[in-house]
Amino acid sequence: MADTLTAAAPVKPPAPALDETMLAMDVVDTLRHADRLVERELGGDERRDALRKRLREIYASQGIEVPDRIIDQGVAALEENRFVYRPTAPSFSRTLATLYATRGAWGKMALFFLASVVILGGAYQFGVKIPHDRRIAAERVELAEGLPKSLQAERDRVFAATQSADIRGQADRLLAEGKAAATAGSLTDGRARLAALTQLEQAVSREYQIRIVSRPGEQSGIWRTPERNPNVRNFYLIVEAVDRNGRVIPVQRTSEEDGTTATVTKWAQRVPQAEFERVRQDKLRDGVIDQPVIGQKKAGELQAQWTIPVSAGTLLKW
Repeated sequence: MADTLTAAAPVKPPAPALDETMLAMDVVDTLRHADRLVERELGGDERRDALRKRLREIYASQGIEVPDRIIDQGVAALEENRFVYRPTAPSFSRTLATLYATRGAWGKMALFFLASVVILGGAYQFGVKIPHDRRIAAERVELAEGLPKSLQAERDRVFAATQSADIRGQADRLLAEGKAAATAGSLTDGRARLAALTQLEQAVSREYQIRIVSRPGEQSGIWRTPERNPNVRNFYLIVEAVDRNGRVIPVQRTSEEDGTTATVTKWAQRVPQAEFERVRQDKLRDGVIDQPVIGQKKAGELQAQWTIPVSAGTLLKW
């Protein structure tokens, strides 16, 4: 039987041992530093020979024996840029990977920022926007329904309280102005007309006497010299409004000195000098004013009916 000859399969060279690989990497690193010393002066084969010589001197000084083949491999690796880190080219994947790798640095800050946005957004939503939207909705309902009904109701109360054509005409004017303001969307003007109607109804419905103040320690009358006419004296009686139960009630009056309007419980009513003197003499006799009532305000009317001559002027302070 003839022997059959077969071709032997090529044998892969064994992988270099880890020690040799580490040594080759160290050689390359050493070469980089040595290369800086000769790269400007030598080139080509001279540069390689100079690097080999320099490496042998370096490792010999450290007591390390490095085979020539390892040195040759290191020189070749240096020229091929082996063992050199090359950063990944910029890409979306690289950006994601970088963000993931550095999440510890920016994660807490991002979480704090997100929480702040959520908290501020919630505060704005529940503390500002929702109340604002509710207020706007309520104002729309008030303009469309509530205000016109309230205006009409107050106007009707005024009509029920008086037969005076002048007062009723004033109430109708305020009603028309209020409804026009509601139609125009002016809630402020509409509310102002409603308040004026309410005050009108209260003023018309009140009934009281106007009495001269005659209590111990309190003035019953004063006189004043106007700044613009120092040769004249104006005389006033201090009065108050008292209802049928004897209670002093506040009324609205306007000062003739500065035009100030206020609600007061006492005011100074200007009268002729003769009336002032009559009341003064009456009080001087026994300390009591025999006829303290000088006016009557009836329900259904706005103006008081005076029982003595008076002028239109009043004072709020004296």
